[in-house]
Amino acid sequence: MELRMEELLGKITDFIKSEANTETVVGKQFELGEFKCVPVIKVGMGFGSGVATDTQKKDVKGEGATQGGGAGAGVGIEPIGFLVSRGSDISFLAAGKSSGLASVFEKMPEMIDKIAKARSKEKETA
Repeated sequence: MELRMEELLGKITDFIKSEANTETVVGKQFELGEFKCVPVIKVGMGFGSGVATDTQKKDVKGEGATQGGGAGAGVGIEPIGFLVSRGSDISFLAAGKSSGLASVFEKMPEMIDKIAKARSKEKETA
């Protein structure tokens, strides 16, 4: 059996490329009222591989050398925040325990209430 480490590492790399994206981790871009939100992630990767051949275990015909090998990869993906735009203003909202994304979810009812009130005022004046 012939070991094809380059082919194996190529397949691992292709898999990581297809999986390490914001849609897999956080989701697609979305709109919240007049705000457009784009998720941002941090990706870390590590690779390892090795191959060994024991030529001393050949049979009398010089065939049957023992081969062994393996490869592996690890990926760490973490959502770190959102790019938020409103009109021409763009800001970064960091995800965190006491601020960032957590604060957005805490303020969500307040934001929805403000948007609803603004829309009802628009309807009244129209």
